[in-house]
Amino acid sequence: MTPPKSDLPQGTLDLLILKIVALGPVHGYAIAQRLQQVSHDVVQVPQGSLYPALHRLENRGLLAADWKETETGREAKFYRLTRQGRAQLESEAQSWERLAQAVGLILRLSEGGAR
Repeated sequence: MTPPKSDLPQGTLDLLILKIVALGPVHGYAIAQRLQQVSHDVVQVPQGSLYPALHRLENRGLLAADWKETETGREAKFYRLTRQGRAQLESEAQSWERLAQAVGLILRLSEGGAR
């Protein structure tokens, strides 16, 4: 049984893309595949969302890209993290960790009051 896919909160896709690209140069299709694989099919990013996000991140100077040949012999744009992108990733990841912890605390409240 496939888990239902989840809509990402605003800004989350950029963070996830930066994290995947931080692992090494990668092309767009591989980013989408990796996100889907690591999330056990919960995060599925359509091309209509992925490529505008990649262009936005590149225009903001967070990603740089070069055209290279893929393992299948086709040309593709491979993205890599810039120094500015790495700093942005670290900052956003810390913010998400704090938010996730806070939401977790709230969700663990018992109905009778604080835990």
